[in-house]
This record gives sequence, structure tokens and C-alpha cells, in this order.
Amino acid sequence: MKSSRLVSIILLLQTRGRMTAAQLAGELEVSVRTVYRDVEALSAAGIPLYGDAGHAGGYRLLDGYRTRLTGLTEGEAQALFLSGAPGPAADLGLGSVLAAAELKVRAALPPELRAQADRISGRFHLDAPGWYADEDETPYLSAVADAVWNNRILHIAYRRWRTPTDVERRLEPYGLVLKAGRWYVVAGPGPRTFRIDQILRLTTTDEEFVRPDDFDLTAYWTAYQRDFHARLRQGEAVVRLAPGVRLAGQPETGGRTDDDWTVVTVPIESLDHAHAEFLRLGTGIEVLEPPELRAKLARTVAELAETYGNAGARGGD
Repeated sequence: MKSSRLVSIILLLQTRGRMTAAQLAGELEVSVRTVYRDVEALSAAGIPLYGDAGHAGGYRLLDGYRTRLTGLTEGEAQALFLSGAPGPAADLGLGSVLAAAELKVRAALPPELRAQADRISGRFHLDAPGWYADEDETPYLSAVADAVWNNRILHIAYRRWRTPTDVERRLEPYGLVLKAGRWYVVAGPGPRTFRIDQILRLTTTDEEFVRPDDFDLTAYWTAYQRDFHARLRQGEAVVRLAPGVRLAGQPETGGRTDDDWTVVTVPIESLDHAHAEFLRLGTGIEVLEPPELRAKLARTVAELAETYGNAGARGGD
């Protein structure tokens, strides 16, 4: 829609400064010719927009020109206030800053959009951690965040899962990630990923590092998650499921047996993880393969039967 695109051009130039027609076209996913026409329309409407020729040229707004956020659509205003995360902001010591920013944005909205934003924020709340997940203690989060903001090198003592478990590391912290209520720092060289709640000791320094210009935190984290799940889900199990029972990662369809059970092949992270996941389904699942998982479940069931059988005997007269 042209009106939305014109507002986007103003906001892009307002936030990024000088941009070429090609750069604007790439951001807006339109042709350069369309950008030329849009720029002419903005100039005709009185927007103080200037174009400079040459290799270092491009379009820019008159210094000091700012526009109010009246170009927001109803959906954009709703999404803006739905995306707030007061809990994580407070963890980083930015709770009051976020509240002040939200107040300024709310004041800049026209009345009809302000009402929509209020309606959204009053009906939705983000609470990322699960019910049964213990809250991680992250006493070093603010220090790590400060090092991320200021490109400062950190020295940490870190506890990892493999031996030796406690190690010393020098970090060049590139960015922070909050995943399901747990904080991670992505740091060079590498880069590598560290859980902040596993930092045992931390020493800050005045030594600065140069953050790679081409590092993209979102792209890195997406690739990291993909590789993480690929490494974990290297095994498979063949199981029979009772009618109505389903598993995460289960295909939509599977082979049905005469008793209306479903035989499916599902990915598993490890024998121990599959053992715990399958055991909670009780008699709603039967493991056919691998044989070592079937045997492990059989041993657990036998031990449970013996335990509860003995408990019944102890409870009798």
C-alpha cells in the first residue's frame, strides 16, 4: 500500500540517516523506480527530504526533522504493545526505561490507536518460563549485559556438563538471548554460547574488543538452535500408541494395527530422555525398538511393581 510505504521511507531515513534509492528499494521490496516516485510524492507533500548525487550520495531528511507515529496501522499498534517484555527488561535493569519508552509511544499515538494499544496490553501478558521450571539465579546478568553494551572483555569461571566441569574462559560478549526464561550470552572467539546461570565467578575488565561488523545475533541463534536439535535427535524409536495418544514429533499418520493402536517412528534425544518421556504415558505406549530402550522400561516397570507390591505388604495387618 503506497501510504504505508511512504511512512516507511520517512521512518527509515529518520532512524538510519542517509540511504540510497537502492537501499530503500531493498528494505521495502520494491523497484528503484518506485522509490523515485515515492520520494517525489513526499517532496510534493512538503516533507523536507533531500537527495545528494555521487558515490556517497543518497536521500536524507533535513536535520532535526522528526515525525510522530501517526502512520501506525491498528494492527501495528496492537503488535507494538503485545511485544513488550517487562520481566526481561527488569532483569537487565531496564524496567523503568521500558516503561518510559512505552509512555512516550502511547502519547504519540492518535486516540483511536491508543485505545487499541490499551486494549491489547490489558488482555495479554507474556510469562515465558514453564510452570515446573525452577527460576534460574543469574546474579551476573547485569554485569554481562553491561559488557555487551560496552564491548568489554570478561573473565569467567564456568560450569559445563562435560569434564572437566569447571573451566576458566575469556569472553568477548556479542549479545544476549532469552530462551524460555533462561538467559544466554553469545561470545567470541568462535562465537560460542554460554548459560549465564552457570557462571560461577565473573571478573570485569576495562579491555575493549571489536565486535565483528558482519555478526548477526538472530541468524546465529537460529543456526545454533537448528544445529543443537540436529545433534540431540540422532536416534529413533518405534512405538505403539493407544488410541488418542500422541507424541511430540510424531507423524500425522502411522500404521494402525488390528486393535486400533498406531505404530509410528519418532525421533529421540537419548535413551534416558526417551525413557522419562515414554514412562509418563504408562500403558498408553509400548516401545518396540530399540531393544535397549524396551529393556530399560521393562526394568523400571518391574522395579515399580516390586516397590508398590512390598508397600502393600507393609501396609497390611
